[in-house]
Amino acid sequence: MDENVANRTRTDQERTDRARADQLLVVRCQLGERAAFDDLIRRWSGSLHRYALKLSNNPELADDLTQDVWLRALQGLGTLREAAQFRAWLFGIAHRTFMDRLRTRYAMPVDTGVDMDELAAADSGDDEDLERALATGMASLPIVEREVLTLFYLEELSLADIAAALGIPVGTVKSRLFRARALLRKHIVPEESRT
Repeated sequence: MDENVANRTRTDQERTDRARADQLLVVRCQLGERAAFDDLIRRWSGSLHRYALKLSNNPELADDLTQDVWLRALQGLGTLREAAQFRAWLFGIAHRTFMDRLRTRYAMPVDTGVDMDELAAADSGDDEDLERALATGMASLPIVEREVLTLFYLEELSLADIAAALGIPVGTVKSRLFRARALLRKHIVPEESRT
């Protein structure tokens, strides 16, 4: 039990250190230091690209979205008042960028290529099958649920940061997270083994 507490404390300290480093980089950017913006891009491009890829399921679109996010971030960084909110602010830009792109493509039908029978047949004992089922299940979720799961589990944003990024109340984040987990569970766990 003490090892778990030590690991949690170490993880919390690492997050705090990363947040402080981000704050310093943001302030340096706002003071006009170009190298600091390059450092922010290096630190956050992977996370932004992973987020965009989870939402779009399209590597080329994810590349475009990530690039658009950085352009918008560069244009708006001077307006960020609280450097400590950079992470939520950046993912908020990513959310709005993706939603803008989605609106332009809204009328186009999307084929996820998901076979629900294949998903239900996944054996939960095999890690590779479970991983494949999770990826397929995530791809089949509605965008709202996929987005909140991605931000919470993959990007490790807090409920408050997700709420700030998406511009919704924390209670709404919680309800979307609950719904997303339930939908994903339906896709992954065979019906006869659910209780």
